[in-house]
Amino acid sequence: MCRLHDRAGSSARGGGAKRGLWPGEAIGRSRGGLTTKIHLACDGEGRPLAFTLTAGNVNDCTQFEAVMARIRIERCGPGRPRTRPVLVVADKGYSSAKIRSYLRRRGIKAAIPERIDQINGRIRRGESRCRLDRAAYRRRNTVERCFNKLKHNKALATRYDKRARHYQALVTIACLRLWLP
Repeated sequence: MCRLHDRAGSSARGGGAKRGLWPGEAIGRSRGGLTTKIHLACDGEGRPLAFTLTAGNVNDCTQFEAVMARIRIERCGPGRPRTRPVLVVADKGYSSAKIRSYLRRRGIKAAIPERIDQINGRIRRGESRCRLDRAAYRRRNTVERCFNKLKHNKALATRYDKRARHYQALVTIACLRLWLP
């Protein structure tokens, strides 16, 4: 009699790619299951300026420069559109030396709090902490309110679309609706 369970072999789940992941479709596994992240930049009035989509397991700070590169603010008169904001307000997820140097090179002020591990590293090295403009940082809630307005669209909040380009079109339409009076 041949007993198959005594032999080495693949597991019941299979040894291939993870189930439920579609490469290139901005769907990734995170704590809540299969999710998509919207990385968004908005103006001081909570209107979206630029966004990118990534899988839910992608770190926020990896998309910072991509979002900043997409910002285009048309001028009232002739001339090229503005591509540099005066101030960037972001949460601790965007606190990295790479982002801070990127903003410094472009002459953009930053109101980004440091993570505790970065603070401890600066103390260990004898460096001073980055100054945080608390009054400017309080205005970060405009981004959160922008996300809340976007998620009034049920299809956007739950991502019914399988294809990333369809979901991106839906996010674009929702962003355009926020710009309408």
